[in-house]
Amino acid sequence: MAEIDVERFDAIVVAGGQAPMFTYERATDLQRIFVAFHEAGKVAAALCHGTAILRYARHTDGTLLAAGKTVTGFANAEEDFADKATWEMGALERGKHLMPWRIEDELKAIGANYVQAGLWRGFAVRDGNLITGQQNFSGAETARVVCEALGG
Repeated sequence: MAEIDVERFDAIVVAGGQAPMFTYERATDLQRIFVAFHEAGKVAAALCHGTAILRYARHTDGTLLAAGKTVTGFANAEEDFADKATWEMGALERGKHLMPWRIEDELKAIGANYVQAGLWRGFAVRDGNLITGQQNFSGAETARVVCEALGG
């Protein structure tokens, strides 16, 4: 990530999966590059658990990128659904959670206007050049909004 030349690209898209919930806190180069795209007026997009980056991404003045922005990401209702499924399969002890924290809760806590479309519905939202997609079923919506933001 440290070698990415922001000038050579029009957008950055950060995908999800479960790893971002455990690794993005330490992914300082990714945080810096994501913010650099945003501050350059370029598209900065994140999808599903990739929106975890918004918990950490800070402008060069130290303020959180997502504060005051309308965003989405993996919803509490979806985390509840995933937890319940793993409990019922016996893959996780009842009462324990798959994820160490919740995107919806954290984005609200940092002052973002978190919105969502409901359980497993494709949904993406744009606030300026920041684009976020709710979860894995939101790939097409997120791509469409990114393309629109790029003039396509």
